[in-house]
Amino acid sequence: MPSFTTTDGLKLHFSDAGTGVPLLCLPGLTRNGDDFNFVKPHLDRLRLLTLDFRGRGGSDFDPNHMNYNIGREAQDVIELLDHLGLDKVALLGTSRGGLVSMVLAATHPGRLAAVILNDIGPEIASAGLERIMGYVGIAPNSTTLDQAAVGLKKFMDPEFPGVPLERWRAQAAFQYDETKGGLTLRYDAKLRDALLEQAQAGPPPDLWPLFEALKPIPTGVIRGANSDLFTAETLQKMHDGHPGLVSAEVPDRGHVPFLDEPEALDIIHQVLEQI
Repeated sequence: MPSFTTTDGLKLHFSDAGTGVPLLCLPGLTRNGDDFNFVKPHLDRLRLLTLDFRGRGGSDFDPNHMNYNIGREAQDVIELLDHLGLDKVALLGTSRGGLVSMVLAATHPGRLAAVILNDIGPEIASAGLERIMGYVGIAPNSTTLDQAAVGLKKFMDPEFPGVPLERWRAQAAFQYDETKGGLTLRYDAKLRDALLEQAQAGPPPDLWPLFEALKPIPTGVIRGANSDLFTAETLQKMHDGHPGLVSAEVPDRGHVPFLDEPEALDIIHQVLEQI
């Protein structure tokens, strides 16, 4: 993967393939660009880019873990666009990547051609947050990717019924590295410290003004029908405030859809056709 150096000296990895409308894919909290491997074959007419946020995937860990915040990560996106000489892109943001996308809509709206949010909105349900804090920054008990796949399937099956083991084996490889000593996280475990310390610093900010900034921008939302982080009620409130919003719920999916489901692909294409 190619890389670029941020203004504060970190080397961040990204991918850049294909031609056409540029679509930059931004992954979730602990994820990386590999998370979009399932959807990539369906977007082969685009210039498809992914970014490993600082501290994730192939990107450098930040010596100051408090820089793991959506404001700094949004700035990293702008620095990537400047590095590539791209004036404007569409964004496909999964979870944390969707929050970064909303920050960019508020701070750099002229750089965004469209935004697609994958299972995220301006209100985050506490049940989903509690589940995430139950595993973020904690090394897996499994020692091989095959074992991790079995564990993922068992853990995720209530929200993702019927997903075959092979899919979870691929997902495990996106999330963990297999070494002689067992599995290691593909992100900086100090991300957990950042989340805890940021929570202790005060109540979370109101994200609705960030969502409001999306009104002039073609926007789509994908929701996992079983999501415990992004509720159907929040999605309805988003529609009430953004008349041009298009959305779909993906059945038998929780947080987050894989994005190769027909409902997800339909929203992605609907939004991109508006550019």
